[in-house]
Amino acid sequence: MAVKSNLSKAMLEKALGYLRKDPMANFPKLLKWAGKIPMEPGTRNQYELIKDAWENGGNWRELIEKILTEVDPHVRNTLIYNIGIHAGIEGAKELNIARKKYDRNIPWAILMDPTSACNLKCIGCWAAEYKKTDSMSYELLDDIIKQGKELGIRTYIYSGGEPTIRKADLIGLARKHKDCVFLAFTNGTLFDEAFAKEIQEVGNITFAISVEGFKKENDMRRGEGTFDKIMAGMDILKAHGIPFGFSTCYHSGNVDVVGSEEYIDLMIEKGCYFGWYFTYIPLGKDAVPELLANAEQREFMYHQLRKFRKEKPLFTMDFWNDGEHVDGCIAGGRRYLHINAAGDVEPCAFIHYSSANIHDVSLLEALGQPLFKAYREGQPFNQNMLRPCPLLDNPECLRKMVLESDVHSTQPLDKEDVRDLTDKTKKVAEEWSVVADRLWQNN
Repeated sequence: MAVKSNLSKAMLEKALGYLRKDPMANFPKLLKWAGKIPMEPGTRNQYELIKDAWENGGNWRELIEKILTEVDPHVRNTLIYNIGIHAGIEGAKELNIARKKYDRNIPWAILMDPTSACNLKCIGCWAAEYKKTDSMSYELLDDIIKQGKELGIRTYIYSGGEPTIRKADLIGLARKHKDCVFLAFTNGTLFDEAFAKEIQEVGNITFAISVEGFKKENDMRRGEGTFDKIMAGMDILKAHGIPFGFSTCYHSGNVDVVGSEEYIDLMIEKGCYFGWYFTYIPLGKDAVPELLANAEQREFMYHQLRKFRKEKPLFTMDFWNDGEHVDGCIAGGRRYLHINAAGDVEPCAFIHYSSANIHDVSLLEALGQPLFKAYREGQPFNQNMLRPCPLLDNPECLRKMVLESDVHSTQPLDKEDVRDLTDKTKKVAEEWSVVADRLWQNN
């Protein structure tokens, strides 16, 4: 089996070389040779989806063609190999072995905050309750990645704060860990030509740029002038052949805009290959509960994203409404976890409770903390996969887990009691349950 796998990988490397010469003509060879490599069931499923998309044509074929012809060849080949071989095949196998060996959730990806500092102050930011002076050193970030790789984790995601404040460290880590894939959630205002050239050189970093709608909607939450800076940043990345996507928080004030065809078409025109949709979560004392999307608005987004996936050359995802595709909640280390800039290892970027800090314990030990065990025992939190979240959809689940797990709030500026937090989502959870159950029954 190992000999066959090594031979197949050698053939795949050869096929990647052919992509430089004629990507459109040689991509079928890449697919053919990739199919011969032994894969875990989940990876095989992803491979078959890509193969079908290529063979069946339509908007997904168009997206693949854009990747083949518009992304810088070095960046394209590096990402294909790292996602396909290092993360998808080798990493997936190592992860399954580690999960069985240690009997705990071990994530596919780690989300971590290099810094809590940010050059913007967005209304309702989920990270606003962290200190703005926290940061993890390059050495600590490097050590987390090393520990993760030993478990099979090959995907590392940055948030913050604003991670591109640490440009040099992001590039240094990508250069050192050539076998990993890096994604940074960024406000998109700090890109310049020099940074773009370094990104192009390392080849294994991509970006999800935060956008809240058109100029009016975006600048309402993020500040005057940010929309124009974001558009300029996208232009720089596109000119250098660097793949990127957008990250949009939808709320009661912008659903009609960010769920519109015009908005999606603008993102495609600017060069986006994917789009992450999140919904507003009312964290902390400065939260604005009125921004919570109601059930009607959330259902609108449910239908719109499925429509876009059928028609647009863009891969769109909804962190909540796509629970059916990942069997519910992915937090608590099941598929990802969050390490904030102070080192607290949290189950999710939106769940600010923990009993483990990466300065004091290993990654493996942090994955065994009581709250993570409670997540593992409770997942899925609802048999309706359109109600996946223990905070937004099943607040009683989060309340119970936190109160029974001996954790502390990781928000130094506002030690929010979980009972206060879950009280803010109880009403929308009840209203959404009626709609979600109808959608699930008709799914």
